[in-house]
Amino acid sequence: MLLETERLSLRRLTQDDFEALRLILQDPEVMYAYEGAFSDTEVREWLDRQLARYEMWDFGLWAVVLKESGQVIGQCGLTMQPWKDREVLEIGYLFRRSCWHKGYATEAASACKTYAFGSLNAPEVCSIIRDTNLPSQRVAMRLGMRPEDTWIKHYRGVDMPHLRFVAHM
Repeated sequence: MLLETERLSLRRLTQDDFEALRLILQDPEVMYAYEGAFSDTEVREWLDRQLARYEMWDFGLWAVVLKESGQVIGQCGLTMQPWKDREVLEIGYLFRRSCWHKGYATEAASACKTYAFGSLNAPEVCSIIRDTNLPSQRVAMRLGMRPEDTWIKHYRGVDMPHLRFVAHM
């Protein structure tokens, strides 16, 4: 395990997590901020991208495992993301719909924030969140992040306004 909280363990994703990721990434309600559910091919590409991130930076989105059951309930972690003319360190999180409103996203993201500041000595971390994704914005605010700027991202042929919520060390 990379990180541990009271109820959760965070570990690297493996190819064996494909089915667990499908439950998240192929749920249209979970993926509304991405303009819809992913195909099997897109889920595989997503998983492969995380594995490549581990090789490149030694971090990425990690599997979030519920200690009580051993079940993968989401993913949360750190990634380098493009923002305007630079790359920024982002805390990202996606959870199975059945696990929403239980505090898991805040718990896992808080551990990632602590890791970013304590282990990576990052001067800041952010979460890049679509302007319509109010639940994710509330998670960022619970982490002490505040909106600093906006940018239109282009994804799946759609212009999507995003806010960058930032916390400083």
